[in-house]
Amino acid sequence: MKKKITVIKVGGKIVEEKESLDNLLDRFAAIEGYKVLIHGGGRSATRIAESLGIESRMVGGRRITDAETLKVVTMVYGGLVNKNIVAGLQARGVNALGLTGADCNVLRAHKRPAGEVDWGFVGDVDSADGAMLSKLIEEGIVPIMAPLTHDGKGNLLNTNADTIASETAKALSGNFDVTLTYCFEHPGVMRNPDDATSLIPLINRESYKQLLADGTISGGMIPKIDNAFAALEGGVSKVIITKADAIEGASGTHIIEG
Repeated sequence: MKKKITVIKVGGKIVEEKESLDNLLDRFAAIEGYKVLIHGGGRSATRIAESLGIESRMVGGRRITDAETLKVVTMVYGGLVNKNIVAGLQARGVNALGLTGADCNVLRAHKRPAGEVDWGFVGDVDSADGAMLSKLIEEGIVPIMAPLTHDGKGNLLNTNADTIASETAKALSGNFDVTLTYCFEHPGVMRNPDDATSLIPLINRESYKQLLADGTISGGMIPKIDNAFAALEGGVSKVIITKADAIEGASGTHIIEG
């Protein structure tokens, strides 16, 4: 029987504001057994880019990453946000190790080809080294992964953190029984974000089509759920979308294949 592992992806203001970050780290540290944390940090990147006079350009919630923006996201994701999380977890007795995709070659990607939009230095994942990550994890190390990959030619690439979470979870599924949890500011996928009672507890492929068609699911939630289904297809046992203060349990929206 495979050992269980929990892969948590967290983003938004949760990792960028002290109170919410402290709460997240307390809860993550309390998770028993093997675990991995993948984080974003887009608001901080936008704020710091602005302070440096660098315009942030977004299309569909995704960041166009020119050479100057790549420098900013590398500093923010791989440095400021990542190391604050690592330091906070070390203070809580968790032997955390900050990683980008270039470290130990854990996430190899290619630069997204220019089409209607030239995304610049944005990467689409080609491979994730589950064996290397598994070795680290089984040695008692908790990987903290920033949303940066590399192309094997010396170039770093900005890569969607939801995708990194899905690819990491899939890569680990060969050695572990993986639960992937996407957490953010809401209790899960909501019919109405302003109504706390409108949680959708279960989404399968058929209901997903309906929720897309009627506009209930839109914007940044679409790639999150697409990545959730990709994770299930890749061998992940369970995918949950929930609030950051519920990562220990089973509440939230469960994504299932059936």
